[in-house]
Amino acid sequence: MDEELRVLTERLRAESAAPGPTGSASRPVTGTPGAPAAYDRLVATGDHDELAAVLTEPGHPLWARELAAFRLGVAGDRRAFESLVLLLNHRDPPRCASAAHALARLGDPRTARAAAALATNELRVAYALHPVRLLVELRAPEAVPALITTLRRRLRPHDPYRRVALACVEGLGALGDDRAAPVLNDALAHPALAEAAVRALARIPGQR
Repeated sequence: MDEELRVLTERLRAESAAPGPTGSASRPVTGTPGAPAAYDRLVATGDHDELAAVLTEPGHPLWARELAAFRLGVAGDRRAFESLVLLLNHRDPPRCASAAHALARLGDPRTARAAAALATNELRVAYALHPVRLLVELRAPEAVPALITTLRRRLRPHDPYRRVALACVEGLGALGDDRAAPVLNDALAHPALAEAAVRALARIPGQR
C-alpha cells in the first residue's frame, strides 16, 4: 500500500469509528475492528462511480468525503477536483497534506491555478503551507509568481507565518527561476529565513 494512503486510511478509520460530528460513526459491524461498514466499503471498492457519489450526495461525513476524494484523485478521476481543493485549504493539516498528495497525481489542468489562488489568499494564509508545497511539486507556470507574492508579504515586520515563508524560500530555490532572486535577497535580512535563502540563491543560475 502507498505510504500516503496507509497514513490516510489509519487516520480516517479512527475518525469513522469515533462518535460525534467528525466521525459520524455508525454502529461497528463485521470488517475492520472498530470501523463502520461504510469505511470498509470505501476502502475496498473499485467502483469510481460509488466513490464519486459520496462527494455529491448529502449526508456523508467528512471522513468519507475525504477518503473518496483521495482515492479518486490518485486514480486520476477529475470528479475529485473540487473536493480536494476544499480539503487543501482545510484547517486540519493532515487533510491538507492528503489533498495535496492526491491533487499532485490527479493531472487536472486547473490544479495549479487553484493552488496559486489559495497560496496568495491573505485571508487564508494560515493554511497556505500545503498549497505552496503543491505548487513547487507541480512546477507549473503559476508557481514562481505565486510564491514570490506570498513570500514578499511574509517579509513584513512581525509576520507570524514563518513556516509558510520558509516553504516559499525553499520552493523558489527548488524551482531555480531567476525572477525569485530579488525577494530571496530581501529574505536574507530575516534571521529565520537567511540560511534557507542563501541555499535557495545558490540554486539560481547567476546568483552563486
